Amino acid sequence: MKMVSASKFKRAHKAQINAQFYAKKLTELMGRVAGSGSASNALLKPKKAVTKCLVVLFTSDKGLCGGFNNNLIRKTRHWMTENSYKYTNIAMSFCGRRGYMSFRRSAKVDKYYENVTAKPEYKNADIVCQDIINAFLKGDYDEIYLAYNRFDGPITQTPMIEKILPFDASFLNKPKTAEPVAHKTTGTYEYEPEEKEILSFLIPKFIGFKIFFTLLETSAGEHGARMAAMDKASQNTGDLINHYTLLRNRARQAAITTELIEIISGAEALK
Repeated sequence: MKMVSASKFKRAHKAQINAQFYAKKLTELMGRVAGSGSASNALLKPKKAVTKCLVVLFTSDKGLCGGFNNNLIRKTRHWMTENSYKYTNIAMSFCGRRGYMSFRRSAKVDKYYENVTAKPEYKNADIVCQDIINAFLKGDYDEIYLAYNRFDGPITQTPMIEKILPFDASFLNKPKTAEPVAHKTTGTYEYEPEEKEILSFLIPKFIGFKIFFTLLETSAGEHGARMAAMDKASQNTGDLINHYTLLRNRARQAAITTELIEIISGAEALK
């Protein structure tokens, strides 16, 4: 299983790295257009009364990957408990069987997307994107969050819960470091076509790619975590083999010693 996961991890990690460049450029574009201060779109406007919330949980379909799923599920449960005072209704959608199996009896299930995390495809991300956008625009939910494992490395994944709708473009322009940055003058843009039409096209594309990138991170993190878990399992198996071999040899040696003592004692008694 370690060798299989290592092979799958290599492909998943390569796909995740290849998508980073597009994600960076798309984020920069969104930061300039939607973060200019004059942008107006229904997906950017927060609701006046926030009472209904949807959490889209991304987990793997299979287990045997250490704490990859359990850590995220535990964090999601804790987050829902902490925010229960804020929302009168918290529903959940699931990408991945492990998350669905954990919450299917204790949470209100909105959607369950099967077989979308093992082999991430953009068409599946687009389906999830259209579903949450339609639900938000119809007023089914006031806020929508993504709960997933951020991929930091083959053996390190960080559980994250981020708000995706209403879309907040202000964070796109924030510096990633605490160092002071020079003041930048906000530019004036001339739009062709109109700003509203550009945003109507760009924001859903950004959300769809965010979901697709989350699927890629989930896939890479799952195989990396399983690879590390199987490596640790192999080490533990070797330790157990050595431990029980030592116990067996000790028991065998004790039995031989006992037999020798009995033989010697019997011989001495016959003299």
